[in-house]
Amino acid sequence: MGEEFKRITPEEALKQCNSEKKGKLKIFIGYAPGVGKTYSMLNEGNRRAKRGKDIVIGYVESHQREETDRQIGDLELIPRKKISYNNVVMEEMDTGAIIARKPDIALIDELAHTNVPGSKYQKRYEDVEEILCQGINVITTLNIQHLESLNDVIRQITGIAVRETIPDYIVEKADEVVIVDITPDALQNRLKRGNVYNLEKVPQALKNFFRKGNLNALRELALRQTAEEVDEDLEEYMREHGIKENWRIVERVMVCIGSSPSAKKLIRRGARIARRYKCEWVVVSVDCTHRFAPRTTPRQQETLESYHKLAKQLGADVVTLKGKSISRELINFAHERHITQIIIGHSRRTRLQTILRGSTVSKLLKQTKNIEVHVIPNEL
Repeated sequence: MGEEFKRITPEEALKQCNSEKKGKLKIFIGYAPGVGKTYSMLNEGNRRAKRGKDIVIGYVESHQREETDRQIGDLELIPRKKISYNNVVMEEMDTGAIIARKPDIALIDELAHTNVPGSKYQKRYEDVEEILCQGINVITTLNIQHLESLNDVIRQITGIAVRETIPDYIVEKADEVVIVDITPDALQNRLKRGNVYNLEKVPQALKNFFRKGNLNALRELALRQTAEEVDEDLEEYMREHGIKENWRIVERVMVCIGSSPSAKKLIRRGARIARRYKCEWVVVSVDCTHRFAPRTTPRQQETLESYHKLAKQLGADVVTLKGKSISRELINFAHERHITQIIIGHSRRTRLQTILRGSTVSKLLKQTKNIEVHVIPNEL
């Protein structure tokens, strides 16, 4: 095998890529076939071409859908590369031809596609990374079920093991992610009209992958994934611009616990609130190093670990902070994580401890102006 076909890992390819020269990646993501990802990609290509951009179609799979075929229009198609495998000639995207043509933007369908054996790369996303490294922008499509981290969840929902997956970092590093969304009812109607598959395949599809429950679950996954990407962009913007106040775009719940018996009640309250808002939540304890703070006994530590286990079982992240001031550590963490709701129990400090060190609850109330603080009565 020639040196030019020596396979390198995606990580090695990224290291070799000049970040200043790298093209931008835009992904149209959907929750199922037929929602309109390829149509949206081609439609955007046409609009950009009308504005004077040099656009080529590196690869498109229209599945003989008339509306999608019409969107190809006058866009230039890069001929596919023919590869012989097991005495059968198959076609794949010609990455080399796209790079040699050097357009402003390449439209490349089905990012999670597995290439024919004998191709330079095993997966199409690796071809896309090489194209991006040549300074060519790429617009592509992806279904949510192809994300590696969701593989087990998708199998649980649909009963189907998705074999074509891509690493999550591809979506995380994308410059733009756009959700292509229609309601499950509308998608099922498209299916029944023959706009997704041939009509003879429709009854079977409606009984399997395209069941209403499946589609609702997949749609929620896609919407949540896109919301997470937007949320990360917002956090980066707020950091870059020194914005510290909480904009409450997404609910985030923080439960503050110690080793007292009330911790279980606080954790369960946090779980119910997080379930209501369908949001992330975190259970936080503080290892206090203040000289007046009582030392944690082995039994208390064992109890605290059992509470951490309960929190994880209920779906929380668990974090242990360390510092001289419990309130300061909690306040700093709440601001850093953009917490919107704090759950804490009434103080168990003695009168002398309160005089010497103040009240954690009072300090939280004073220094977390844009955060709701729920103070829960302790167990008797």
